[in-house]
This record gives sequence, structure tokens and C-alpha cells, in this order.
Amino acid sequence: MAGNPERRAALVNAGVEVLAREGARGLTFRAVDAAAGVPVGTASNYFTGRDDLLRQIDARLHTRLAPDPHALAELMKRPKDRSLVTALMRDLMARAVRDRTGYLALLEMRLEATRRPQLRSSYTESVRTDLEYGMRFHREAGLPGGDETVVVLYLAMLGLILEHLTLPGVLDGALPDVTVPEGLVERIVETVVPRA
Repeated sequence: MAGNPERRAALVNAGVEVLAREGARGLTFRAVDAAAGVPVGTASNYFTGRDDLLRQIDARLHTRLAPDPHALAELMKRPKDRSLVTALMRDLMARAVRDRTGYLALLEMRLEATRRPQLRSSYTESVRTDLEYGMRFHREAGLPGGDETVVVLYLAMLGLILEHLTLPGVLDGALPDVTVPEGLVERIVETVVPRA
């Protein structure tokens, strides 16, 4: 197994691009090699198989799509109220839009996990870990609402991200005078998060 960490990172990032563009069926070592601009056969030297590549893509996406620590620290200086939750959800939406490819690859991972039991197990664990972190973060930060609030926010934001990134026109004009996605983020928070 080859050990150049920069090359491995480049191959994983190329895998993200292929996954988002071609779907899981198009995610072959040859396609990853081509996307990374490396000789044919390179990816097979870095990954034990397709499942290994998918697991490494999963890990990379969770890092790549995480909030910027400095931006998060600045946000957390604000009062711990509904407006802060709105700002956090706006940040989430902005990250999804900014790295559309990464989020589309995450969606492809979800679909592929329905077909591959081993991937389903590891992917479920990583997504559940993220959800539990979100609940713990919300509690420890003293934000309004509890675990139920976080779970419902998670589901609502996941739906908004899915629609906005895959079929953006679906939500346009669905609620008069509500912008997409910004206004919908505000409506989600207003609906889900208690005032105090």
C-alpha cells in the first residue's frame, strides 16, 4: 500500500469529484486516476478496494464540510438565542452551497450505503456521531431547545439542502415572499427552535 499522504489526499478528493459527478457506479479506480491526473493504476496502490476508497471519502467529506473553527468561534460570541441558531444554520447552508460537490458526494454516499451493508454500517456510524455531536454542542452551548430541537433541525436542513442542491427550482415561490434558501432557513429556525 503506497504511503504518500499528499497523493492519497489528492486521490480521495478526486474520488469526491467523481462520486458527485458520476454517482457511485462511476466511482472506479480508473475514473479516480483520471480525475486526479495520475497514471492508470495509481489508486489501486493506495486503496485496498472500493469499500476502502468509499470509507476514506466519507472521512474526508466530514472534515471538508465541517464548520470553520474560527468562524464558529466568532458566532459563539453572540447571545445564545434563536438568532444564533439561525446564524449557525445559515453557515451550514452557505457551506453546502459553497461546496456543492462535497454535499452531492455525501448524498451519493447515502444512496450507495443502501446497497452495501458494510458501507451502511460505517456511514451510519459516522452520520450518527455527527448528529450526537450536534446535540451535545447545542446542549453545552446553552442554545434554546434540546435534543429534539436538534434532530428536527437536522431533518429540516437536510431536506432543504437536498432540494436546493438537486432541484433548486422546486422551492422557488413555494412560500410567497420567502427567499430560497435564506428565507427558508429563517422559517425553519422560527418553526423549530423555541424562543427561550
